Amino acid sequence: MNKGAKLICERIEPLFKQLSKTRYSLMVSNNIYGKRINFFFQSQRAYHRLKSTPLHTLEKYDLEYLEQVVDEIRSQYKFSIEFVGFTDEVWPKKQTVIQKKKNHLE
Repeated sequence: MNKGAKLICERIEPLFKQLSKTRYSLMVSNNIYGKRINFFFQSQRAYHRLKSTPLHTLEKYDLEYLEQVVDEIRSQYKFSIEFVGFTDEVWPKKQTVIQKKKNHLE
């Protein structure tokens, strides 16, 4: 496991409480101006607001490295992952589109 994925998984561990009626997800945000990729852990209990906790920022602005990190996180946790700022970008290895349409946050 690479350093970025390991650090993100370590930070997810105390936040992921596996409570009933709670939705968990990850958000990966592309900061095109700062050339960084940000990871957020999101949780929402039924009838409560969405809580977003910053996990880590990848300083290495590289889609190939990001693909490795995301694959390792997916092998560890089965969360849905929302991508923001990656419209029409393609994964280097898989050759699939990362984000098909713009998110409401863009």
